[in-house]
Amino acid sequence: MSGTAAARPITIRMYPADNVAIVANDGGLPAGTVLPDGLVLREHVPQGHKVALVALAAGEAVRRYDVAIGYALQDIAAGSWVHERLLRMPAARALEGLPIATKRLAPLPPLEGYSFEGYRNPDGSVGTRNILAITTTVQCVAGVLDFAVRRIKAELLPKYPHVDDVVGLEHGYGCGVAIDAPDAVVPIRTLRNISLNPNFGGEVMVVSLGCEKLQPERLLPPGSIPIVDRREPADAALDVVCLQDEHHVGFMSMIASILRSAEQHLARLNARRRETVPASELVVGVQCGGSDAFSGVTANPAVGFATDLLVRAGATVMFSEVTEVRDGIDQLTARAVDADVAEAMIAQMAWYDAYLQRGQVDRSANTTPGNKKGGLSNIVEKAMGSIVKSGTAPISGVLAPGEKAKHKGLIYAATPASDFICGTLQLAAGMNLHVFTTGRGTPYGLAECPVIKVATRSELARRWHDLMDVDAGRIASGEATIEDIGWELFRLMLEVASGRKTWAEHWKLANALVLFNPAPVT
Repeated sequence: MSGTAAARPITIRMYPADNVAIVANDGGLPAGTVLPDGLVLREHVPQGHKVALVALAAGEAVRRYDVAIGYALQDIAAGSWVHERLLRMPAARALEGLPIATKRLAPLPPLEGYSFEGYRNPDGSVGTRNILAITTTVQCVAGVLDFAVRRIKAELLPKYPHVDDVVGLEHGYGCGVAIDAPDAVVPIRTLRNISLNPNFGGEVMVVSLGCEKLQPERLLPPGSIPIVDRREPADAALDVVCLQDEHHVGFMSMIASILRSAEQHLARLNARRRETVPASELVVGVQCGGSDAFSGVTANPAVGFATDLLVRAGATVMFSEVTEVRDGIDQLTARAVDADVAEAMIAQMAWYDAYLQRGQVDRSANTTPGNKKGGLSNIVEKAMGSIVKSGTAPISGVLAPGEKAKHKGLIYAATPASDFICGTLQLAAGMNLHVFTTGRGTPYGLAECPVIKVATRSELARRWHDLMDVDAGRIASGEATIEDIGWELFRLMLEVASGRKTWAEHWKLANALVLFNPAPVT
């Protein structure tokens, strides 16, 4: 970092080999500004955007994060603003000839003695919240369930003070789709595994229409629900309210059935209490949205440091977003614990490449107008800043979309980069705590899981003071180190897992589930 005080020009250069740096000052820096090394800005450079540290010839690589994030389309003078219109994006890294499990790191030392207050479940998992989730088999019942959930919250939930919330797992799937298509397994297993998320305490309740393609027994077949301490036999554990059943006479009859069933589940959930469990029971999903050039400088490196702490404590951490790691696939395969894990990552990248090709969409479409306004020129630059959320631990496993995590450590969970699709798939994988970084700002939230929001810039943290939980911008200003914020975030995770509310929970910010459905519509 150049500059020592907020009033002085501050630029951030990630690696000595980089030939650009980003401007850290709020509002950017005007033309004529003299940087501490004597370089004079030739034009105004907005905050988060790049300035050429040396003269760049047409065709020369523009380097940030010690990689070529693009090639100059024309000569660029030293001190110039380097933006996406001046760059040709590099071709995607081929999926052949990659380093396979070549980065042999010494095991991270164990981190012991950390715990949180969680809810133990019959299947051995641990919840950070005690929530009644009501699953839907088809989009047609969403309006009825929404009405019922509002009634449950108003009339029943106050009677059960140890239950945190009631959520309807509403979605746009279930009928009008090619239910037997090969890729239909993705949304079906996603919804099935979300229904069994640790934060729902093993209570499975389903609202069905009756005529849909995705019948309850297909969504949750016998044996898919862990045995819970009930009087009913295991094959009767699937609790379904079917709206087309003949005993339903009128709308309010349907609502009454849902409320009667919900009250039984609420009573069982209300009997549960938090108990001390080791930090190894955390299943944390990390994600970024509304990213900017600071994402890879402040928030994501801090999350990466916290990721390493979690792995050292024996927890499970998932990082995702295929298009936001695709351009760093060589970094990931090198960190795989073995060849099988590396090949599984490659297979997920190849599957998604083919998926994008079918839709005639290239990877450059990932970078949004907001990303570019925040200084990210293209997906290569964005990917380099996104990957650092994964920390430095070896990658021990890979999940296809909708699959559930079955072991601990650092896991790559393949998902699209869309915020709510990624969050939905991480919930299916068993996530009980979510960490979300943002530079541009987003009111993202999940009803099913606490979300800790980390701001990349202090200006955003101040402006959105009642939406952001952590200000990682202090790293850019020199007020804190990556390690400081990483430890702060780790300790906050334990507090939130024990019941402390995040800002997203305080305001009840939550969007509906968005299932990833690559199967065709009929």
